[in-house]
Amino acid sequence: MSLVEEFVDVVVVGAGHAGCEAALACARLGMRTVIFTVSVDSIALMPCNPNIGGTSKGHLVREVDALGGEMGKNIDRTFIQSRMLNQSKGPAVHSLRAQADKSDYSRSMRQVLEQTENLLIKQLEVTDLLVEDHQLTGVRTYSGAIYHCRAAILCAGTYSKARCIYGDVSMYTGPNGLAAANHLTDSLRSLGIELRRFKTGTPARIAGSSIDYSRMEEQKGDEKIVPFSFTTDPGSIQKKQVSCYLTYTNERTHEIIRKNIDRSPLFSGQIEGTGPRYCPSIEDKVVKFPEKDRHQVFIEPEGLHTNEMYISGMSSSLPEDVQIAMYRSVPGLEHAQIVKNAYAIEYDCIDARQLKLSLEFKEISGLFSAGQFNGSSGYEEAAAQGLIAGINAARKIKGLDPLILDRSEAYIGVLIDDLVTKENLEPYRMMTSRAEYRLLLRQDNADLRLTEKGYEIGLIPEDRYFNLLKKKELICKEIERVESTFVGDHEEIQKFLQLHESTLLRSSASLSELIRRPELSYGLIAAIDPGRPAFPEDVCEQVNISIKYKGYLDRQRKQVDQFKKMEGKKIPDSIDYENLSGLRLEARQKLAKYRPASVGQASRIAGVSPADISVLLVYLKHKTG
Repeated sequence: MSLVEEFVDVVVVGAGHAGCEAALACARLGMRTVIFTVSVDSIALMPCNPNIGGTSKGHLVREVDALGGEMGKNIDRTFIQSRMLNQSKGPAVHSLRAQADKSDYSRSMRQVLEQTENLLIKQLEVTDLLVEDHQLTGVRTYSGAIYHCRAAILCAGTYSKARCIYGDVSMYTGPNGLAAANHLTDSLRSLGIELRRFKTGTPARIAGSSIDYSRMEEQKGDEKIVPFSFTTDPGSIQKKQVSCYLTYTNERTHEIIRKNIDRSPLFSGQIEGTGPRYCPSIEDKVVKFPEKDRHQVFIEPEGLHTNEMYISGMSSSLPEDVQIAMYRSVPGLEHAQIVKNAYAIEYDCIDARQLKLSLEFKEISGLFSAGQFNGSSGYEEAAAQGLIAGINAARKIKGLDPLILDRSEAYIGVLIDDLVTKENLEPYRMMTSRAEYRLLLRQDNADLRLTEKGYEIGLIPEDRYFNLLKKKELICKEIERVESTFVGDHEEIQKFLQLHESTLLRSSASLSELIRRPELSYGLIAAIDPGRPAFPEDVCEQVNISIKYKGYLDRQRKQVDQFKKMEGKKIPDSIDYENLSGLRLEARQKLAKYRPASVGQASRIAGVSPADISVLLVYLKHKTG
C-alpha cells in the first residue's frame, strides 16, 4: 500500500465539464485544489455531440461566464461554426450554439487548468471517501494514497461503473473507450448515499470522405458571429466557418430498425438504466412515433484536423451490421464508412434530492456533487453545477454563506432547484419551458443579472465589474432619453413611418412609443433620432428589449415579487414534520426526507399539496409570532 499522504483544501473527482469549472473556481478563490481524472485525455472531453450551447443551454453558458466560469471563453477560442438559434422568435428564447473542434476544446481547457495557480491535475482513480462523524476528511486513491481535504466535489460524470453497449457487445468502459471508475460506488453506498442507474447514448462517427454532401442541405454559420463570453471581443472571432449538413431518415431506414428491434439492448432488457426522454435513440423515435415517415439527421464535423463526422439525431445501440445498413439507407450516407460505432452507455449516479441547494450533501458536511453524476445530461448543465459547487466548497471553507441562485435569478437556479427538489426518473435536460421567468432570464442580459454576484464572490476582476456598471448606466440613461424624446407629425417622420408600413402620427409621440410598434425597433428609429449618442451594440440591444417588451417584463417582475415572498419564508432545519398536525402522511414523509429550505421549495416537492403548504404557513407564522 502507498504511504503517500497529502494535505489540500479541495479535492475534485473527475475532470469533465463539471470538474473543470469546480476546480477552477476553487483554485481561483485561493483554495489549494487537486483534480483527479481516470485519464488526462478525458479533461473537458466531448464524448457525445461536438457543440456547446443550443436552446436554453446557451443561456447556461452565458450565466457561467457572467459568474466568472471558463466554458464560454473556451468555446470562443475553439469553435468552428456559430449560430444564433430561434432568431425568428422573441429574445427570451434566442440561444447561441457553436460547433467545437473537440480536440482543441479539450486541449485548450487543459492548458487553462495547468496554468492556474493552486491547481494540480492527477491521473488517479479515487476509490474511497473518508468521513468521520458525518464530516468529509479526505479521499483515498486506487494506489492507496490519502489526500486529506476540507471539501470534496464529486464530478464523476458517466464514468461510475460505466458500461458501453451495442447489440451483443458489452464493454465495461467509460465513454470513448476510456477507463471506467469502478470503485467509488461501493464507498458511496457504504456511506448511505442513494444511487440510481441512468443511461445515455451517442451516434456513430462516419468518415467524412465517404459522405455525399451533394444530397444534403448545407447548414452554414451566421455571417456575424456573436461570442459566448461577455469578455470576448466580437471582432476577434469573425472567421471562416465550416458547414454542417442536414439530411433525413426514410421509410427504408425505419423498416431496417423495425426488423431488428429485438436485437436492440434497449428493447431486449439488456440495458437497465433509464435514458433521456428528450434525446431519444433512433430506435426509440421509430417505435414511439410510427406516424412519422422521416426524422432529421444533422452531419456535424468533429474538428478541423479529423475526418470524423458526428451523425446527430441517430444515436443507437443496435448491432454493428444493423448500424451499417441503417446509416447507408440515409440520403448522402449510401457509402458511409463507420469510424466509431454508435453505443449506449449506462452508469451510476446519485438521487440529487440528497443535496442542499448549495450542492452539498445534506448528511455529509464538506461533500459536494455536480454534473451528470447528479442525474443531469449535457455539458452545459454539468459546467453550471460544477461552477456553483466549486464556489460553495470554497465559501464553506472560508466560513461564508453559500451562493444560492433562485429560479427568478438564473437558469442555473432553475436547474439546481429542479434537481434537488423534484423526482427526476431520467437524465435531466435544461429547456426554456422549465424557466417560469424566462422573459427576464434571457441570454443577452446574463451579465446584468449575475456579474455583480461574480465580483462579490471573487471570480470577476475589478475592471470587468466597472465595465458592467458603465454599461448599466448607459442603458438607464438612454432609456430615459428615448422615453422623454418626442417627435411630431411633420413630413420627415410621416415618410419614415410610411416606408416601414407603420401607422402615421396624428399628434406627437415619444420615441419609446414608436419602438413598441411591432414593425419598428430602436435600431430602425435611428433615422429619425439625430440626437442619438453612439453606443456599443450590446447597450443598444438592451435598450430595445427593455422598451419594446416593457409591459411583459413588468408583469413578470410582479410575478417574481410573489415568488420571492414564498422563497423568503425559510423553514428551520430543526422542524419536526412527523408531529406537525394537519399535514397528510405523504407530505410528512416527503418533507422529512428532503427537508426543503423554504416554503417555496417545499411547494415544488411532488406529493406536497397546496393544503399542506397552508398548514406549513400557519405553523411558521405561529412559531415566529
